[in-house]
Amino acid sequence: MIRRGFWLTAGALAGIYGYRRACAAARRVSAVGVAAETVRFGRDVRDGMELYRLTHSAPAGSTLGARETNQDPRPEEGR
Repeated sequence: MIRRGFWLTAGALAGIYGYRRACAAARRVSAVGVAAETVRFGRDVRDGMELYRLTHSAPAGSTLGARETNQDPRPEEGR
């Protein structure tokens, strides 16, 4: 009976010790994984912004006031 109690206690202690080590390792791995995903997301955003900048050129001049709403877009010929 004493042998069984010894092995039961030893198994419980080993299980607790192993569980704690596994949890600590999982926390370290998940922290590294989150940081890596954040870096990867930042690179994707930066690449997307660069692609947008290359495909959308800036206007040549100021477009403020370029259109007037009171003017007729047709030529002056028939008026």
